[in-house]
Amino acid sequence: MIKTSLALLCTASVLAGANFYMGDKKFKLSDPPELTISRFAGPDVTPSPACLAVAPNGDVFVGVDMIGSLGKDPGKGRILRLTDSDNDGKMDAHTEFAVVDNPRGILVIGKKVYVLHTTFSAATGKATGMSLVLFEDNDGDGKADGAPQPLVTDLSNTKYIQERGTDHATNGIRMGIDGWIYISVGDFGFHNATDRSGKKMTMLGGGIVRVRPDGTEMEVFTHGTRNVYDVAIDPFMNVFTRENTNDGGGWNVRFSHHIQSGEYGYPVLFQHFTDEILPALVDVGGGSGTGALYMSEPGWPEKFTNVPMMADWGRSMLYIHRVTADGATFTQKEEEFLGIPQITDLDVDGSGRLYLSAWDGAGYSGSPNKGYIIRAVPKDWTYTAFPDITKSSVAELAAMLKSPSSVARLAASQELVSREDKQAASAAALAVAVDMEAPLYARVAGIYTYAQAAGHDGIAGLTGLTKDAAVREHALRALADRKGLVADVSIDPFLQGIKDPSPRVAAAAIVGLGRLGRPEAAAALLQTKVPATFVAPAKGTEGPHATPNAEIVLPHLAVQSLVKLHAVDAAVAGINGPNGALAMWALRYMHDTKAVNGLLAAYPLAKDLKQKNQIITTLARLYKKEADYDASWWWGTRPDSHGPYYKAVTWEGSAAIEKFLKREALKAPARKQFFTDLDERNRMEIAAFAPAKKEDAVAKNEPKVDLEKIKNKKGQVGKSSIEDVLIAVNNIKGDPAKGKLLFTAQGCVACHSINKGEKMKGPFMGQIGSIMNREQIAESILKPNASISQGFATVTITTKDKKSYMGFVTEETASKVVLRDIGGNVTTLKASDIASRKEMKNSMMPAGLANALSYEELASLVTFLSQQKK
Repeated sequence: MIKTSLALLCTASVLAGANFYMGDKKFKLSDPPELTISRFAGPDVTPSPACLAVAPNGDVFVGVDMIGSLGKDPGKGRILRLTDSDNDGKMDAHTEFAVVDNPRGILVIGKKVYVLHTTFSAATGKATGMSLVLFEDNDGDGKADGAPQPLVTDLSNTKYIQERGTDHATNGIRMGIDGWIYISVGDFGFHNATDRSGKKMTMLGGGIVRVRPDGTEMEVFTHGTRNVYDVAIDPFMNVFTRENTNDGGGWNVRFSHHIQSGEYGYPVLFQHFTDEILPALVDVGGGSGTGALYMSEPGWPEKFTNVPMMADWGRSMLYIHRVTADGATFTQKEEEFLGIPQITDLDVDGSGRLYLSAWDGAGYSGSPNKGYIIRAVPKDWTYTAFPDITKSSVAELAAMLKSPSSVARLAASQELVSREDKQAASAAALAVAVDMEAPLYARVAGIYTYAQAAGHDGIAGLTGLTKDAAVREHALRALADRKGLVADVSIDPFLQGIKDPSPRVAAAAIVGLGRLGRPEAAAALLQTKVPATFVAPAKGTEGPHATPNAEIVLPHLAVQSLVKLHAVDAAVAGINGPNGALAMWALRYMHDTKAVNGLLAAYPLAKDLKQKNQIITTLARLYKKEADYDASWWWGTRPDSHGPYYKAVTWEGSAAIEKFLKREALKAPARKQFFTDLDERNRMEIAAFAPAKKEDAVAKNEPKVDLEKIKNKKGQVGKSSIEDVLIAVNNIKGDPAKGKLLFTAQGCVACHSINKGEKMKGPFMGQIGSIMNREQIAESILKPNASISQGFATVTITTKDKKSYMGFVTEETASKVVLRDIGGNVTTLKASDIASRKEMKNSMMPAGLANALSYEELASLVTFLSQQKK
């Protein structure tokens, strides 16, 4: 029932250039044949690497995190700078750049290193939140010059970081060519996060937040994701994520295209209100998305560049998603790229060297003996030094904006923006932006660089660029990008943009109108057509939350902009108009008595029953609203996803809605089921529609809860998330005697031996306690396929006479292969008789063997195994 996770790391030279192992994964240097993969640093230097970032010159910054996602004790984290002076793919030297706990994201821009991490109280030793901070290394010695400069504080829910650790907290950071730092927020959300200007913001649930490099202008970019760990941003500001699973609740892992202002629905709209969300591009099943990178570097094979590369910790795989434009969004095709045990992050430098970090079985609380960094380069790669751009002229930097390397373009852009001579920098960037002979990626880089360098003075130039169809989308985005500058931006290019034949231009115009804050934009926004695909899921069914729907993008964004404009009057006026569906869609989110009164007034004027039902449905949705979030609660790993709110409360408009709905129900007794369904769908809890159930009356005399009985309830493990199980096991000592009995009762004995005198079967358990700690043992039971012990990968062999054999290869020579099956039986096969051989990706141990156990029983089994140290 257990498999070990031995962290044996061999170099290619040891294995004579054939295969080599990293943790428990076997790699072939010729697979993919286009790449050369080498070990860069091992656990002696980079144990438990949670994140990494690479400077354009190749300096690798690694976030060592031996607290992990469930640990809570400070003093175990640091940022290291690794260097490879001879460019042979192996670290030559390292320095401790800074000491921080729980590093979750790193970004290197020139001499500045941005770090996202958990903060702890020196007095209490408890977590106090998460912060985005800035370190500087102006003397270039590989060590931060001083204390970090806080840019944004309280970027996660302190209560739950203290209780659970950072497993659903805030994670990766990455900068787009627009100069914003994009921050991945897990569904702990945050309360009163404060940027450097003093601006405060609260977010219920997860999504993407962005902030300027000086720590100001913090804002929400998208909302409604569960546990996004990192973002991949392409040269045209398309943002992609591979979001974490919700532990078997049906959402799995999603690959998503994030469009500014979009609502992705987790958890309250994901199931019954999918008509209202922007769906993910695909649901790929179970896993745990981690680091992300949009690879766009010259010198890489064509099939491995200009693609989002997305790491999946749970699947120990780096994926490529082939994206194809589809209106304002994309469709995709997933491909396996590199198998790396519990991959956490990746980044590329200006010379095309890709660096990847592996957790490699370090457990949920980190390990000092697990984890490493690898480097991957194309086979024909040759080192080209990245220039010291601080010494480059403005003209040289402008030329670099045309480089085919996205790393070079971003570095040049930020250097230009930092130059004191803003006029020269902006003029150089504008020259690139207007150059119709330049590649589109260069012109886009020029536009966003110009917008940053010129600021308010760039409005006229950007407005002129909206007349150029090739770059109109990006000129519109840049014009509305900084809310502090939009007062002097004309609305006209945006009103024209809505009508543009390009859905991408129309999307940029719609989002921009919401950001400009002009009420007069509402009428134009309300003309956005609602497609036939705008249909609520049937009662009791799950909607298409991960099926691309390009048609829904523009109306969805229009609704978001109308809400931002708080265009109540315009939406009310449009209720019975030709596009009433969009008006009422927007009104669902406007908890304003004017909206309620407007709907009530429009009802008797409705042209038919369908229109009347839409008004009733909108009012039912408005009956309650989401309670203000104060960070005192969290919905857990398997939240109630019924929707449309999680903590619903009535408000000042509720009484008028209830009175109206009751009156209409009395007028049409034959339609009682319609109102009952409406009440259930929106959880209004109006007694006239949903009379109290019998169990509700019993609840008033609810008996006292016996926690001991609950703790021992059968099936507790199978009904809980892995994080919750590990937390429980960590807090329960367990009875080793009971664990010994369970070792037999749960079938572990069929695959594993405890005593050295017994017949050897699968991985030997007699010394497991000296190899793995309690958490690692528990994780191995719960996730048998997470890592396969070296030497115990399951192999299937078919002989030329059509017979099949399955087991572990215990001996192999040029003339024979010796297999031992799960029962310990030995079979010797002649190599000449073998027709085919395949190594299986899954463990022979089936998943779910512990599902019937209680927390206490699992803790007892783990305790028993942890004591096996023969």
